[in-house]
Amino acid sequence: MGIRRGRGHGWYRGDCHVHSARSHGAELTPEQVVAGARAVGLDFIAVTEHNTSDTHAAWGPLAGDDLLVIPGQEVTTRTGHWLALGIAPGQVVDWRYGVRDGMIDRQLEQVHRAGGLCVAAHPHAPYPSGVFAYPFDGFDAVEVWNGRWRSELPWNADNEAALAEWGRGLAAGIHGGRWRPALGCSDTHLAGQLGLPHTVVLAEELSTAAVLAGIRAGRSWIAGSAAVELSLTAATGDAGAGIGQRLETGDEPIVVRVDVRGVPSGVVTFHTDRGTVHRVRLPDGGSGALRWRTDAADGMFVRVEVRHPDGQMAALTNPVVLGGP
Repeated sequence: MGIRRGRGHGWYRGDCHVHSARSHGAELTPEQVVAGARAVGLDFIAVTEHNTSDTHAAWGPLAGDDLLVIPGQEVTTRTGHWLALGIAPGQVVDWRYGVRDGMIDRQLEQVHRAGGLCVAAHPHAPYPSGVFAYPFDGFDAVEVWNGRWRSELPWNADNEAALAEWGRGLAAGIHGGRWRPALGCSDTHLAGQLGLPHTVVLAEELSTAAVLAGIRAGRSWIAGSAAVELSLTAATGDAGAGIGQRLETGDEPIVVRVDVRGVPSGVVTFHTDRGTVHRVRLPDGGSGALRWRTDAADGMFVRVEVRHPDGQMAALTNPVVLGGP
């Protein structure tokens, strides 16, 4: 669990919502989880058993030098679930409360004191306690894309609602100086679910602290599978910025560049605080280098979604913030 052999500063693929058979409804052993993570090309996973740390000690010997395992927990309260990522090995966060009890802030503070992140999980999940009733204040990120452990589809109406809610609050968050990044996780319970989807994080190294710092800063995008590759940058004059960064623009025009691979005949949409502002279809081969011109007066940020021809999500990014602080 510490630092693993990586590529130094670079993009790392990881799944931050993973269960073994220790969690209700899950069937995989830790050995199967680790083998599955390697098979789908993940660099890290966060183990988030339901309300227990019982398996924390099992992962270190299995991970080896090539896979980072981040200790965590899915905190399944009566009125919503959330992920505590990067908690201390053996630490358990209390889950025995609901929104009316006024206990959530105390639990978030406990995770933050341990250096961890708090993520609102599947906020529109259609089952008892799955709908997230707490305000997002105090949470570090929002899981806008949850996997298909209860669905035949990797992208469904629950995720569509979560993405819309997150997107609606993005402009106000940026304007107020505090926006919450989007996260995508498989919520793996069964075989064949790992990494569908996962989050690709820019980190200084493959370590828990560095990965969590990348997620906290929004230096990440969400991939439907390891077959999808994406980059998003914005530039003006000699200045440039990537996902999760701020581009100081002045009055100069901005060129937004998106490179996508692995989504045959996919549709790329550009989004700002004005909504969907540009749409391009990828060729049959699934690869494209796209350009779009704008300026800071037309939007506070730009983010990108990539969908398959049937409307299923293939990838989406956190924003590049445009303009001064």
